[in-house]
Amino acid sequence: MKKIEAIIKPFKLEEVKEALVKAGITGLTVSEVKGYGRQQGHSELYRGAEYVVEFIPKIKIEIVVSTDEYAKVAIDAIMGAAKTGKIGDGKIFVTDISNVIRIRTGETDADAL
Repeated sequence: MKKIEAIIKPFKLEEVKEALVKAGITGLTVSEVKGYGRQQGHSELYRGAEYVVEFIPKIKIEIVVSTDEYAKVAIDAIMGAAKTGKIGDGKIFVTDISNVIRIRTGETDADAL
């Protein structure tokens, strides 16, 4: 089992969600997060005053899939839908999951997904 975490631009969320559903990935968790990578924030002008935005708003998507094949499908869907070609498109992190337990039924691992 694999956990896929993707950090993307907020305006790309709907496109990424649609791409994942089209690819057969039905469950996901979405969080609003803030951070920065190489771009290290930026300056903005508001009512004549310049201020620095250190942490940039992003969206974090988390998905757990049962096989490496599903992981590749999910990653390809996210990459295709989230890419703008500009700095700040985001990152995808993939980690191994050792156990999953569905609280309601007690099902474990692939059955719990």
